[in-house]
Amino acid sequence: MTADPATSQRLAITTDGDVVRVRQAVRGLAQGARLSLVDQTKLVTAASELARNTLVYGGGGEAVLSVEADGRRTGVRVEFRDDGPGIPDLDLAMTDGWTSGGGLGLGLSGARRLVEHFEIDTGPGRGTRVVIASWSR
Repeated sequence: MTADPATSQRLAITTDGDVVRVRQAVRGLAQGARLSLVDQTKLVTAASELARNTLVYGGGGEAVLSVEADGRRTGVRVEFRDDGPGIPDLDLAMTDGWTSGGGLGLGLSGARRLVEHFEIDTGPGRGTRVVIASWSR
């Protein structure tokens, strides 16, 4: 898939307001890419959860949003990056119900289930990078 630079945007995540801005921007791109209402909601929910994780656990970072196309379908890709402490035990962190804080433990595993594409790169002392994407049908 190729990204359309005209629809790519980089958003800082340093405050609660930034989490809201990421959510709104993802919704706008998902609508423009003609994702179904259900897929829009899933993508926005996953992005909101990951933006919150970037802020709370990563100490802030950024989201890079883009619209991508492969000639037959259009999708929205969101990459979250932080320079925080990283996730020491990714398998444990991806387990439903596990939480390192006071949440419900549905963040990473829930986000993974909500989108068509999910990848994560993390480790102790090297921050975290999560990429999610969903496509029109």
